[in-house]
Amino acid sequence: MTIVRVEPGGWTRGPHVETEPQTQTQAKETVEETAEVPGALPEALTGFVGYLLRRVFARFTACSDGPEDGSRDFLVLDALTGGDWASQLDLAERLGINRTLMVGVVDRLEGRGQVLRTRNPDNRRQYILSLTDKGRSAVEAGRRAVAQRDARLTAALTPEQVPRLNTLLARLLPPGAQDLVQGTGHLVAQAHHRLRRLGDEKLAGTGLRVRHYGPLSLLATSGPWPQQRLAQELAISGPATSQLVDELVAGGMVHRGRDPHDRRRHALELTELGHTQLKRVAEAVGLLAAETAELLGPGGEDELRALLGRLLEPAHPGAAEATARRD
Repeated sequence: MTIVRVEPGGWTRGPHVETEPQTQTQAKETVEETAEVPGALPEALTGFVGYLLRRVFARFTACSDGPEDGSRDFLVLDALTGGDWASQLDLAERLGINRTLMVGVVDRLEGRGQVLRTRNPDNRRQYILSLTDKGRSAVEAGRRAVAQRDARLTAALTPEQVPRLNTLLARLLPPGAQDLVQGTGHLVAQAHHRLRRLGDEKLAGTGLRVRHYGPLSLLATSGPWPQQRLAQELAISGPATSQLVDELVAGGMVHRGRDPHDRRRHALELTELGHTQLKRVAEAVGLLAAETAELLGPGGEDELRALLGRLLEPAHPGAAEATARRD
C-alpha cells in the first residue's frame, strides 16, 4: 500500500513524525522499529500497551512511502487552522518536533506560501505563525489524504472502534498536544514516541533501553538460543536482531557461546550482568506500564490493548486472541 500524494502542496503524507534529530542511536532505533516480520508475537510481551503500540507503529510505517518531512509539514499546517500561533517554539514543543527541525518545516511552508511568519511585537525573539489561503487549501487536501490512509490502516476495526482508538491514543499524549494531533496514523506515531521516551528516561544512565527487555527476558527464560531463533521469537528481521544483540554483547549482558546442538553456530546466553540488568529494565517496563494505565484511565488499558491486537492480526495471526485473553 502507498500513501496518497497531495497536490497542490508538494508534499506527501506519512504516519511517522520524528521528534528529535537523527543521531546514531536514533537511527538504530528506527531500524529496529521498522524491521517487523510476520509471525507470532512473544506472549510475554503482548500484555504491554507500549510493545503493541510499537508494533502497530512499525506496521503503519511500513505502509508509507512518503518522506517524514511531509508528516511534520501537515501537523504544523493543521495545528494553525485554529488560529495564529504566538510562538513558533511553543508550537514545536506542543507537537513534539525538535526546534531545529521546526525551523526547517516553517522555512518550507513559508517558501510555498502556505504559512506567514512575522515577528511577535510583544516578544521580538518569537515568531507568530499564520495560515495563508494556500495553507488552508493544502490542509483540506491533506485531510482527505489522511482519511484515505487511515481507512486502509484501520480496516480491521469497525467504524465505532476507530474513533475510540483515537480517543485512547490521544490520552497518551501531553495535554497540550491532545487537541492538535489528528488522524490515527499520527496519533499512533506520537503516542509511540512519547511512551518510548518515558520508558527510556526511567533507564537514564544505565546504558539500557526499553527495547532491551524483550531479548533479555526471552534469553533468560528459554536461552541459550542461536541468533536466528531469537529473531523468530521476537518476530523481527535478522539485521534488527543483530543490532540488538550487538548492543547487548557490547554492554556485557549477552555472551556469544557455541550452540551445544551445533558447534558451527553461536548461541546467545545471558551473563551474570545480563540477569542483573534484566531486573533493572523489567522494573522500568513495569513503571511504564503503570504510568500508561494511569494515563488511559479505568478500563482504557485493556480496551486499547485489544484494539491494537486487532490491528496487528493480519501480520501476526493470534495477536487479537492473545490480547483478548488479558481483558
